[in-house]
Amino acid sequence: MNLKSLDPRVTRLGISKSTDTEMVEKDPLDQFETYEAFIETKEGKPFEHVGPVHAPNEEMAFLFAKEQFSRRGMFCNALCVIKTENIKVSHYTDNGVDVYNMVDTKPSGTERESFEIFHMVKRGKQHKYAGSVMAKDYEDAMAKAKVDFQTDKPVFNVWVVKSEHIFASGEDDRDIWDTLKDKQYRDAIDYKAGDRIKAFKDQQA
Repeated sequence: MNLKSLDPRVTRLGISKSTDTEMVEKDPLDQFETYEAFIETKEGKPFEHVGPVHAPNEEMAFLFAKEQFSRRGMFCNALCVIKTENIKVSHYTDNGVDVYNMVDTKPSGTERESFEIFHMVKRGKQHKYAGSVMAKDYEDAMAKAKVDFQTDKPVFNVWVVKSEHIFASGEDDRDIWDTLKDKQYRDAIDYKAGDRIKAFKDQQA
């Protein structure tokens, strides 16, 4: 039996577990959990997935997402993060096949919880927020999303999330981006490096 590592390069080495050194398994959750970050670029625009962050909790995930995805000229009106394990993912389809056509269940009519729906309408693109539904569980939420959000344009994948699992910025958080507006020094063009190099060469001539 070979050692399996989180680093595929280590796994490919084919290191046997039967060594003189006793192998001690890591404790579960000894690494940061994964959260998915979503950004609203303008008020009224749908939230769009921008990527994952690793963090010990959702508050830190929000902070990491703010620093990673809303800096260097990218305007952000609002931000939310969702623990990856709380996102239920539908099948992936291709060749113009709408994933909602694979949903055979009918809405139950039992509305217990609020769920948020995110669509991927083009392969290789990020998921965008489609809307919310009230349902009894994830399967029921997919059935209700089919009724509410299916159109002639195919959807290739759907993410379903309980509303309570979303950690989002609020109206009182708008000022957390105010400090970014005047920091033009972060843009390389503002260093005027080309002018300085030319001036230096002129001095040496």
